[in-house]
Amino acid sequence: MPFTLPDLAYAESALEPVIDAKTMAIHRTKHHQAYVDNLNKALDGQAEYSAWTLDQVCEQLGSIPETIRAAVRNNGGGHWNHSFFWAMLAPKGQGGAPSTDLAAAIGASFGSFDAFKKAVQDAGLKRFGSGWVWLVRRRDGSLAVSSTPNQDNPLMKGFVDNAGTPLLGVDVWEHAYYLSYQNRRADYLAAIWEIVNWNDVNRRFAATSA
Repeated sequence: MPFTLPDLAYAESALEPVIDAKTMAIHRTKHHQAYVDNLNKALDGQAEYSAWTLDQVCEQLGSIPETIRAAVRNNGGGHWNHSFFWAMLAPKGQGGAPSTDLAAAIGASFGSFDAFKKAVQDAGLKRFGSGWVWLVRRRDGSLAVSSTPNQDNPLMKGFVDNAGTPLLGVDVWEHAYYLSYQNRRADYLAAIWEIVNWNDVNRRFAATSA
């Protein structure tokens, strides 16, 4: 099978107390693994699409046959989103800080870093049901905060609003936070900033500027 569950760069307990070890274990080895397994199942026998990268699966979703598109959209998106999410997190104190260029871009697009954080918080709280919140860089170079339902992501051009290059993403499905926060999604969204891997976000931002 072409797709596999990625390893973490840190221990499952390393993000505590923001994200507890039990949530990490269930989230990654149960939920994420199910997306990987179901994506491979959907693409079984589809040699052309099985050879694609995960980015290509999301970016070229419209080329996937309609008979399997929904399964690929849900599970390919789930695999991509979670792989992105694990890389975007780091133990407290190890994630660095926004680069000078990224901080300037955030200021230009949102007015201030606090206004950017509020935009993420608002988008996360307004997302009804399950989904994700994203910081994306659009084709004109500006930054925007957007939200997608279910396992959609900004790479799925033609299927989502505010398509672009994802720089940061926050999982707001209940399984991402419920054991520690129950229904307090706002508290989870406020705490997540303590474990953002800005080094990874900076790398993604710099790659869009190259």
